[in-house]
Parts: sequence; structure tokens; C-alpha cells
Amino acid sequence: MTGPFIICVGNVVRDEVFHVEELPSAGLKTDVLHYEERFGGPAATAAVAIAHLGGRAAYWGRIGADAVGVSVIDALTRHNVDTSAVAVIPGGRTTRAVVTVDLRGERSIMIDRLGLPRQTNLLPPKLPDHASVVLVDTRWPAGAAAALDYAKDKRVPSVLDADGGARDEIAGLIDKADYIIFSSQGITEFAGQGTPADQLQRLAHLAPRILAVTCGAEGSVWSIGHEITVVPAFKVAVRDTTGCGDVFHGAYALALGEGQSALESARFASATAALKASHGDGWEGMPDRRSVLEILSKENVE
Repeated sequence: MTGPFIICVGNVVRDEVFHVEELPSAGLKTDVLHYEERFGGPAATAAVAIAHLGGRAAYWGRIGADAVGVSVIDALTRHNVDTSAVAVIPGGRTTRAVVTVDLRGERSIMIDRLGLPRQTNLLPPKLPDHASVVLVDTRWPAGAAAALDYAKDKRVPSVLDADGGARDEIAGLIDKADYIIFSSQGITEFAGQGTPADQLQRLAHLAPRILAVTCGAEGSVWSIGHEITVVPAFKVAVRDTTGCGDVFHGAYALALGEGQSALESARFASATAALKASHGDGWEGMPDRRSVLEILSKENVE
């Protein structure tokens, strides 16, 4: 396989997914319409998306030496993701999550990240020479920081999926990354309330870095050279939004590795995430390159 080689550093998760009519309120019992088990996690899902889009992807992360960890490696390998650098932790517990999805495709997630160590010596000692882009999430801050340092040393572009975590750890990762893409919740936690444009303008001191915030059906908002640009979302019938942000980041990193501009990469990522929302079905529902190019050609945007 040819194409850019993207290294994705961070979490992989085994999801237990409960489909319901409406997301439950506190204290209420809710009947389940459908149950499934599948895999997620920001960095791992991004890697799977990249592989389905025709890129080459490696997942660098941690799993426990347990049955879930074995199934994670099997699943990533089946989706053509390089797992040779995955750290298997004796006595560790592979990360698990409970996901509730309503009929509109909106979801709520509870996640257990307590079963794995945080140290950076679980990473390979450097990037391979053929690395095109490094993508990190915030769920393993020490590993993400080390990988971003590797990227800087090699002058390889880096993308930060800034979605949650301790503020001081996020600030440290932002300082190291070239492209910082927040979720709506992530930027609110970091920059406070306000419109996405207002929030990004509060972070203008981080220039010349490229900053963005993904806003689901409202598209994404970008700060490039202190200029605010909105990249609209593509109109689709939403089945499940779980993992769509992770897919966006993976597609964005791949497009950068192919030489697309920041905003061209954003459109490519937006189309990929929209198709993922319409497909649902976890990693099995990843869009391929052809379907993304088709939706891009139709200009089906808000």
C-alpha cells in the first residue's frame, strides 16, 4: 500500500453500545432497543478511518494483557492498521466504555481509563523515517507530548485532537502541536463560553498555529492567520454520531499528508465524518475514498 503514513497516538476503547429512544435522565430506567459491542477511542478510530481512506496508519497506544486487548489487536489488524508498536501491559485493563445512542444519533459516553499506566517509555524511541503526519489525542497526555516532540524533531506536521482532559496538560500539548482541533466541549472547557469564533479569537496568541473547533451539524470553524473561516457540514441522515470527531481528525491528518491545504483538508474531513454519521456501525461503517469523493463532488453542504 502506498500513500502517506500517519502515526496515531492515544486511546483505544472497547465500547458497549445501548441504543435507546431517548437519552435517559437521572433516576429513570430505560428499555434498550438494540445492544452491540464494538471498538472506539480517538486515536485508534482515526487510524482505522485513515486505512479505509487509502492511507497507511499505525496505532501507538496501550492495552491490557486481557481478552479485550487481544480482540483490539485483531480488530485493528483486520482494518489494516499497523499495531507493531502497541504496548501490552501485564495486569492492565484495556479501556472500556458504555455508550448510549438515541434515535437521533446523539450519544452519551461513560469511560473507564483507570486500568493502564501513563508513562512514556511505552512508546517507540523515535518516529520512523517515512512518517508523514503525527496525530495525537489527549487521553494519554504523556504519550501525546512525547510523540509531538518526536514530530518536531523530525519536522513532521502534527495534529492535536483536543477533546477533554486537564487544562494544564492540554495547554502543554497545544504548545507542541501544529494543528489544534477542538471539539465544542473541549474548547469550552479550555477557553470558556462563547461562540466558536469568540473562543478561537481568545486563543489568537497561539499563532502561527492553525486552530479549529468542530461543531457537529454546524460544521467546523477555523482560525488561520487570525482570519475566521467556517467550513459547512454536509447534509446527511444521521444514524450515529459516535466516533465522528475521531474520523474527522483522521481524515484531516491524511489530507494534510497528501499535501492538501488546511481548508481543503477540512472539507475532506467534513465529508468523511458526515458519511460516518450516516453509516453508524462503528469501525465497520467507515467510509471509503470513493464515497468521500462522491459526496465532495455533489457539493451537498449547508
